[in-house]
Amino acid sequence: MENILALAADNLGSPIILSFALGLAAAFARSDLTVPEAVAKGLSIYLLFAIGFKGGAAVAAHGLDTTLVLALLSGGVLSFAIPFIAFGLLRVMTNLSTLDAAAVAGHYGSISIVTFVAATSVLNSQGIASEGYMVAVAAVMEAPAILAALFLVSRTAGGGDRMDSELWREILLNGSIVLLVGAFAIGWITGEEGLASISSFIVAPFQGVLCLFLLDMGLVAGRGLRQARGVMTAPVFAFGVVMPLVGGTLGLAAGLLLGLSTGGVVLFTTLAASASYIAVPAAMRVALPEANPSIYLTLSLGVTFPFNLTLGIPIYVAVASVLTQG
Repeated sequence: MENILALAADNLGSPIILSFALGLAAAFARSDLTVPEAVAKGLSIYLLFAIGFKGGAAVAAHGLDTTLVLALLSGGVLSFAIPFIAFGLLRVMTNLSTLDAAAVAGHYGSISIVTFVAATSVLNSQGIASEGYMVAVAAVMEAPAILAALFLVSRTAGGGDRMDSELWREILLNGSIVLLVGAFAIGWITGEEGLASISSFIVAPFQGVLCLFLLDMGLVAGRGLRQARGVMTAPVFAFGVVMPLVGGTLGLAAGLLLGLSTGGVVLFTTLAASASYIAVPAAMRVALPEANPSIYLTLSLGVTFPFNLTLGIPIYVAVASVLTQG
C-alpha cells in the first residue's frame, strides 16, 4: 500500500497530471480558457502518429514471435469480452436503460490511447522497460468492443441489424485507428533508422505536447461533469471507478499468462482498464443515436480517465511489479 501511495504521489506531481488538473479546475471555475478545436485536433494527430511510429520501430527491432501474436489475439478477445462484463455490472449497479448500458459497455471494452501514453510515461520515469508492440495491441482493441455493444443491443433491446455500410466505415476507417495503424506500419517498415531520422520531432517534444493535450482533456472532462449532474447518479459514478479495476484485473491476468515483462503487464492492464472517448463515441453516434452521450462520455472521460491517471496507473504498476518479480 505504501508503494502504491508513493507512486500515486509522484504521479500526481508530474507535469501531465497537473496539466489535466489545471484544465479540470478551470472548467469547474467556469473560466473562459479554451484550446481551439483545430489545435486540439492537431495535438491528437501528433500524439497518435508519434505513438504508432515508435511502436512500429520497436516491433521492427524486436521481430515477430509467438508472444506478439498471442498478445494481439488476447487483446482482441478482451476487447470483445469486457463489454459483456460491463453490461452485467451496469444492469446490477444502476438503473440505466438497456440501450445506454450497452453504449457505456462498449466504451470500456475499447481503450484510451492517452491513458496508455500516461502509463508509458510513468514506466519511463521509473526505469521500467516494456514491449514496444503493445501499441499494436492497443490498435487491435479499438474495434471489437463496438461490435460487442451492438450485439448486446440486438439481443437485449430488439436493436435489429445496425451493421450497415456507414457503421462499418466508421469502425474500420475511424481516423484515430487509421492514423495509429498507419504510423505503426511506417515505423515498422523504416525501423530504428527511420525513428532516428525524425526523433527530434516525435521524441523530444512528446511530453510537452501531451501536457497541452491533457490540459484540453481536463477542460472537456470538467465541463462534461458540470453538465451531466442530473444523470451521473452515485451508482453510475461508482461504476466508473469499479469497472477499470475489473477490466484491469483481466488485463493483468492476460499479461502474466503471456509472460510479458513488468512494463508489458502494466500496459496490458492499463489498456484493459481504460475506456475510449474518441473512437467508440464516434461509432455510437452512428450506431446508437438514441443512447445518451452525456452518460457514456462523462463516465469514460470525466470519471474513469482521471481515476486511471491519478490512482489506477500507480496501482497497476505496484501490483505488476510484485507479481512479475516475486
